[in-house]
Amino acid sequence: MRSGRIKEGFERAPARALLYGVGVPEKEMKRPFIGICSSFTDLIPGHSGMRVLERAIEKGVHTGGGYAFIFSTPGICDGIAMGHIGMYYSLPSRDLIADIIECIVQAHALDGVVFLTNCDKITPGMLMAAARINVPSIFVTAGPMPTGNWRMKKRSFITDTFEAIGRYKKGEIDLTELSNMEKAACPAEGACQGMFTANTMACLTEVMGMSLPGCATALAGQAKKRRIAFESGAAVCELVRKDIKPRDIMNENAFHNAVVADLALGGSTNTALHLPAIAYDAGITLNIEHFDKLSRSTPHITSLNPAGPYYMEDLDNAGGIPAVLKQLSPLLHDNATVSGYGIKEICEMAEVFDGEIIRPMGKPYHSEGGIAVLKGNIAPEGCVVKQSAVNDDMLVFTGSAKVYDSEEAAMKAIMDGFIQNGDIVVIRYEGPKGGPGMREMLAPTSAIMGMGLNRVALITDGRFSGGSRGPCIGHISPEAMEGGIIGLVENNDRIEIDIPGRKIHLDISDDILAERRKKWVKPEPKIKTGYLAKYVRGVSNAAAGAIFKTD
Repeated sequence: MRSGRIKEGFERAPARALLYGVGVPEKEMKRPFIGICSSFTDLIPGHSGMRVLERAIEKGVHTGGGYAFIFSTPGICDGIAMGHIGMYYSLPSRDLIADIIECIVQAHALDGVVFLTNCDKITPGMLMAAARINVPSIFVTAGPMPTGNWRMKKRSFITDTFEAIGRYKKGEIDLTELSNMEKAACPAEGACQGMFTANTMACLTEVMGMSLPGCATALAGQAKKRRIAFESGAAVCELVRKDIKPRDIMNENAFHNAVVADLALGGSTNTALHLPAIAYDAGITLNIEHFDKLSRSTPHITSLNPAGPYYMEDLDNAGGIPAVLKQLSPLLHDNATVSGYGIKEICEMAEVFDGEIIRPMGKPYHSEGGIAVLKGNIAPEGCVVKQSAVNDDMLVFTGSAKVYDSEEAAMKAIMDGFIQNGDIVVIRYEGPKGGPGMREMLAPTSAIMGMGLNRVALITDGRFSGGSRGPCIGHISPEAMEGGIIGLVENNDRIEIDIPGRKIHLDISDDILAERRKKWVKPEPKIKTGYLAKYVRGVSNAAAGAIFKTD
């Protein structure tokens, strides 16, 4: 066992003394040492209920023959960090989380790890760590939040808070109604209710085989989730005994399946950042080209909020991820999972309880997958859009640029009524380097939707929440801070968007762009000290996954 390096031999008397000091009984020293890596925090609804799950996992570990140790990682709630300096830290926290876990697991020579996670950057950060350290591991995602209810209507976080701000500004609702909706929007613990980034990553964790069947969609706070947590604690001990490691599971087949499922589910565009980063730590090459290639042959078979009427609770009732895999079975590669079953076996055992919530491939919501990659002179290395969340009449659109050098400036213009139908809002200097940290533009996109501006597009070198809908095009690469053409756009320039044709074009001649480039001056960094200053020096652009590469 790996833990032998801290507990075996007379030379390890000091280490054993410290282990006795935390209460480890002598007879337990022979058991595998299992870490429970928990992201519990009172700050995030998706994580506030994890204390109960920690106990369930701990019981499972002891039942399975291991000895459990809980340790913690930080977590950031994107919804709380949104719209101010806090969002600069969200994406960079992903790499910080991976580094912290690597330090703890390697320093304490743990034999296996149960990762207890849920929200946006925490799950991918933990998956990166699992791939990097390659110690037997299993994931428990803490589960989606149930929908709220107000005026006998289901309520959810994005629609009834962010988009409601625009409705209030427009005069459709008053402050009392806004207050009632915000109280109903998040009724309990759990990750936000739709197919946003947190739930997308939970689903893809299960698809890749790193969590037990049913884990991704089992609602937070329910007994079903506690049972899965217990079973996961027992299962990791079996993984240790058989020496089954993350890279045995997270291989090329697993990432292929993850991209296919992501496209079929209409998942968050943030997966175009997270899956390549996880793959990198697993020693596998994955880039945004894979998403677009598979998108052309993968049907979109669910219609989940924010793009459709269903929520994670509906997906769970319809059969969860096993049912999704069953419908997609012809497109999937068989592969091992932490459950001991192969992907194809899970497909065979699954049952689809509602063929409308999880449609067969022959009757999809859209013939192509949820994400499209566009290229053109303004994004020669690519950009991404959640095409499943775009109305048909906006799939091809030409508009007039309204240019802003920060999210705050764009948000003020939207709220002050300066954006009109026919405009394309351009938000730049918000990429991995320019932000720094590549902030989400959920507040501007939600305000646009809430104010009824249904003929407005938004493009950015930043990124979007999984809750964004409409023609929101992000990850434009190269970003403005590294000299990308998005930094040369001026007000009233015409921009052409063709999502089916996979094109985005700034309608300005090369000669004029060359003249503008001569006048362009790289801005001073917005933040020059602390973690973000370090982050800027090492991060790649969005097309490469916004990751730190060591090769």
